[in-house]
Amino acid sequence: MAAAEPLTAAAPDPDDKAIEAALRPKNLDDFVGQKRVREQLSLVLEASRLRGRSADHVLLSGPPGLGKTTLSMIIAAEMNAPLRISSGPAIQHAGDLAAILSSLTEGEVLFLDEIHRMSRPAEEMLYMAMEDFRVDIVVGKGAGATAIPLDLPPFTLVGATTRAGLLPGPLRDRFGFTGHLEFYSTAELELVLRRSAMLMDMKVNSAGFSEVAGRSRGTPRIANRLLRRVRDWALVHGVDQIDARTAGAALDMYEVDERGLDRLDRAVLHALVTKFNGGPVGLSTLAIAVGEEPETVETVAEPYLVREGLLGRTPRGRIATRAAWEHLGLDMPESAAQAIPDAMYSGSGVRKPHPDE
Repeated sequence: MAAAEPLTAAAPDPDDKAIEAALRPKNLDDFVGQKRVREQLSLVLEASRLRGRSADHVLLSGPPGLGKTTLSMIIAAEMNAPLRISSGPAIQHAGDLAAILSSLTEGEVLFLDEIHRMSRPAEEMLYMAMEDFRVDIVVGKGAGATAIPLDLPPFTLVGATTRAGLLPGPLRDRFGFTGHLEFYSTAELELVLRRSAMLMDMKVNSAGFSEVAGRSRGTPRIANRLLRRVRDWALVHGVDQIDARTAGAALDMYEVDERGLDRLDRAVLHALVTKFNGGPVGLSTLAIAVGEEPETVETVAEPYLVREGLLGRTPRGRIATRAAWEHLGLDMPESAAQAIPDAMYSGSGVRKPHPDE
């Protein structure tokens, strides 16, 4: 009997990186969702092409994962211009920005992610660069310092921010177009997933797409990530076509439930209702109860829980809504119901119980 050949790790498929890159749409026609922003941006770019000039500066705001970076790439592609990518946290000195701006070519698109985190000196330099296409380079120090003006070629700045309110007014006003990206509907996410599945050569039926889309928190980035995990599960288990049951089983293994809540989300809700009787409880105390940093709870878990109506923020602290108790399969005690402010019942169609009931 012949000896078994030793097992060796398969070499990475060179096509995988190409497939992952292909998940990003290359033009506005392929970009799914954000209909109003796409229409407005298309008009801005077409007018710039007809004038033969660089497009106006663009500010894109909205939660993470909705396509701000992808839109910056599309802007560069639509204008047939090179793209330079950087981020606000990477620009901590005016000299850092001056080095980037002085190396731009005419018509180039400069994408600054998290632009609200740029340093104040760099922001002030950016004002003049955006408006007059020039910067002043200061040489020397003290009384002998000299400002040398440096002309810049016309360029297009695309700024992206998840917190538009932190941008100073003078910077925000210098953008010629501002677009705010909204969360996606389940139907729009299904279109995103259909395109991604085709590019990854996956066989998924309509119910499978609906199952993944429903757990994706209205975010294309999350939808594509979950689809890749479902692909892995199906590959390991020898499943040829993915349906709702297959997708559900895969995502359950990754602790993503039917409403898109992950381990941290459920831990926050569970601690809130079981350890603090639904609240109110302070953020720091809640974070300690789940073993996370307060910033993690506030920025990662809390926004989606509030948007889903599972958690409320009050002056006295965080509280769990009736929907949170129901999602965890628990009965809401009367004491917890009384702790919910009257305003949270307004328009919900649910009557707040009277204390004597």
